[in-house]
Amino acid sequence: RCIVVTVTGANASALEKEIGSEQFPVNEHYFGLVNFGNTCYCNSVLQALYFCRPFREKILAYRSQPRRKENLLTCLADLFHSIANQKRKVGVIPPKKFITRLRKENELFDNYMQQDAHEFLNYLLNTIADLLQEERKQDKQNGKLANGTLDSQNNNSTPPSSTWVHEIFQGTLTNETRCLTCETISSKDEDFLDLSVDVEQNTSITHCLRGFSNTETLCSEYKYYCEECRSKQEAHKRMRVKKLPMILALHLKRFKYMEQVQRYTKLSYRVVFPLELRLFNTSGDATNPERLYDLVAVVVHCGSGPNRGHYIAIVKSHDFWLLFDDDIVEKIDAQAIEEFYGLTSEISKNSESGYILFYQSRD
Repeated sequence: RCIVVTVTGANASALEKEIGSEQFPVNEHYFGLVNFGNTCYCNSVLQALYFCRPFREKILAYRSQPRRKENLLTCLADLFHSIANQKRKVGVIPPKKFITRLRKENELFDNYMQQDAHEFLNYLLNTIADLLQEERKQDKQNGKLANGTLDSQNNNSTPPSSTWVHEIFQGTLTNETRCLTCETISSKDEDFLDLSVDVEQNTSITHCLRGFSNTETLCSEYKYYCEECRSKQEAHKRMRVKKLPMILALHLKRFKYMEQVQRYTKLSYRVVFPLELRLFNTSGDATNPERLYDLVAVVVHCGSGPNRGHYIAIVKSHDFWLLFDDDIVEKIDAQAIEEFYGLTSEISKNSESGYILFYQSRD
């Protein structure tokens, strides 16, 4: 079951020298991942998740539990465990078992074509959550609780509760609709594991989030059925964040379908993402509206369209930044992050631009 490790000597030793033995964080490992034919979409997301500390810790804790039959979660746990327990501090690992399992589990990824990193992130988090819920259900049916004790009050009618994936990534949006006739406000909550926001030229993430929560008027054929008025009325609708997640994953909608060319093209717009972020589009009854976030990882898309190009990841580890480009790992300056904001010129040019941002809350 062991994973063979190869090390690109020059790259590895250069990185160690650049960080310096005195500064190298204790018990930290920086390992590139081998590309198995356009698997950079997967490698970049895995590196970003590895440096989301709460997620890494939960995956490693899962690995220390009794073995389960092989699935995507056990393969990910084996990969993270292998990185975390290397004798060397830097090097390269082939995530072969994980990629093989991924291709077996989902035909969307069972090819050598470029895939969408956001689709993969979504699939991975939802699959892990489903597997954890299924395991909990099985344990309950077997009369066992998480701590290994027997469950004397076995009640199969209770729905499986949320998992640690939800504890880390899940936030709640509230959809508020205000009838313009009777002023009654109705709200409906929905959970999310990541937020997808539209992008505009020469803006910032805060601007994108504000746009996400802009008030929309429902009128003419889009009128809203008001329960109080018992008829269709004009209304104002807006989306607010009610519960802020521990880790906020923001997906920038950089791929847009262009009717005139009948394909998706990339919006390389310059969108500034700060190292610190506070959300201003929270609801009045938000549980933690003042939450302050630090940028911990960015999945970057390089190229001009969704089906071509390349993905890399930039991550924060302790007090410095690293760039992971498949098997290559380099230390970069914090100022270099500005290079990944996007371009100020035309939309479909080749660019290296932030695509998925991971912000971790300080509390």
